[in-house]
Order: sequence, then structure tokens, then C-alpha cells
Amino acid sequence: MGKLRGFMEYDRLKEPVIAPEERIQDYKEFTVAPKNEELQEQGGRCMDCGVPFCHSGCPLGNLIPDFNDAVHKNEWEKALGILHSTNNFPEFTGRLCPAPCEEACVLGIINPPVSIELIEKYIVERGFSEGWIKAQPPTHRTGKTVAVIGSGPAGLAAAQQLNRAGHTVTVFERDNKIGGLLRYGIPDFKMEKNVIDRRLEVLKAEGIEFKCNVEVGKTISAEELEDAFDAVVICTGASIKRSLPIPGADLKGVVQAMDFLPHNNKAVDGQHKLQAQFHAKDRNVIVIGGGDTGSDCIGTSNRQGAKSVTNFEIMPKPEEGRTEENPWP
Repeated sequence: MGKLRGFMEYDRLKEPVIAPEERIQDYKEFTVAPKNEELQEQGGRCMDCGVPFCHSGCPLGNLIPDFNDAVHKNEWEKALGILHSTNNFPEFTGRLCPAPCEEACVLGIINPPVSIELIEKYIVERGFSEGWIKAQPPTHRTGKTVAVIGSGPAGLAAAQQLNRAGHTVTVFERDNKIGGLLRYGIPDFKMEKNVIDRRLEVLKAEGIEFKCNVEVGKTISAEELEDAFDAVVICTGASIKRSLPIPGADLKGVVQAMDFLPHNNKAVDGQHKLQAQFHAKDRNVIVIGGGDTGSDCIGTSNRQGAKSVTNFEIMPKPEEGRTEENPWP
């Protein structure tokens, strides 16, 4: 444990952001990197609990107290190794994960929890900037071939793990670029697409083959894949749209988020111009749903120049903190 009473000495740091009136002028990420010393202090807030509940909150089982301690001690390359031991792509989760680890942080019972996601993001950013993140091709090949269907986070992680085990991996993507919902479902102001591209360069250097514009079931049959490969991994994303079972859900002017966001992302990428039906400029917009997808639609509508944006959320307004009656997440 790097700082015995760090949680008492240092306040929680929220990632600095650019002012709203400035950031809605473009689609770039609007966060500002904290200073190295500030991140070290945040690592020092970790209490290194005897039973770290942040582990139970993390679906990946990240070794959070370990990399917090390494960051506090300014041992960034060590922290990167710890983080990569459980997480293939912390540059994705450090930007997009809802951070259930922070909800499970014991410090959060009485104080703001440790800024785990912030620390995670800047560990991997330091790794890329220092050149520590390099291709790790397998030392031998098994002779087995694997097809991975889908190039979202699950497909990319499966491909990397299988490739490092020595299998020859080919990833099939139905769209024109690799990334799945990471590329076309997540707006650039949340994660710019060069973040995906730099990781793809590492994966390609490790020996993974990527094929775009291939839709299994149309371009190629499942039977053809079974014949050509020893194994097939299905990693298709959650792209099926859900409509509201109410009158008027199909009226003109009503669009689905999974049509709106990919269309706008491709326009930002320069692949086409925005169609009128997906352009919010000078319109009064209602976004139904207050989750991450809803917030992405709100941010996109504002950047398109919407006259007004109103959000409808079915759930009650969440509490600002934990109540004394319910101290655990």
C-alpha cells in the first residue's frame, strides 16, 4: 500500500473537461489529462482493503489495488502490466465502462470512491505514449484456425487471446471498417476512432487477419466457415433495435438510436453527408431513454445544432450518494 492515509489526505479528482459551449463545436473528446502528480495522489487514495470489493464490482476482475499502488509509486510500466494481465483493451473500458468497481469501492461508504476508471485510462495512455504497448505474436503456431464473427470489443478480445495461444485467427466484419459498435455506435466525443486504429495496428502486427464487408449468412455461409476453420467464435454485437410498443412509434421524424448514431459517426468519418432524417439542426428533439445510448444521442443532437433537446427517462432521479440504510452498491 503506497499511502497509509492517502484516502484521508487527498480528495477525489474528477477528470477535467472542456466547457460545454466549447466542446459542442466539434466531435473531439472533451476531457483534459490530469497531471502525473495528481494521478499518483489518486492512486494513493486506495485503501488496499483486506477484501477488495472493487474486484467483485469489476466484470474482468481487474487487480485494482495493485495498479493503484504502482501508479502512486510512479511505477507506470508495472501498472500497465498489471492492468493488461486481466484487461485486453483498457483504453476502451477506461473511456466507456460504467465503472461498477467504483460503486463497489469500500471508501465510497463514507467518502467519494477511488477514481479507478480515471487511473485505468491514463495507465494505458501512458503505455502508448511511452511505446510500452507492443505486438506480442505467439512463439509457435498450433496449426489450428479460428474464425471470429464480429469485430467489436468481444470479437477483438477473443481474437487476441486465441492468437496469443498460437491459433491462426481471422476476424470477419460486415461493415466497411473494423470496430463494430465501438466504431459506429460510440460517438467520437466519447472515444475518438484513432483509439481503435492504434490498437488494430498492434493486433495486425501480432498476426490477426481482418476481413471487412463480409456478412456471415449472406456474403459467406456458416457452412463455408465450418468447412474452412477448425473453430468459429460468434461475437456479434447488440445492434438489434427495440421499438416502443405504443401508437405513433413509426411516425415520420421518429428514428432509432441504432440508425441515428451509426449514420452520424460515418458522416463524422467523412464517409457520407448527413441525411435530413438524421439531422437535428434547428429541430426540437426528444430523446427517450436516459442510459448511455440516450446520452450519446443527446450529445450528438447538440453538436448537430438542435434547437432544443429534452430527455425522457422512465426511472426516478437517482440518489446523489449512498443512503445510510443501503451502504453497499
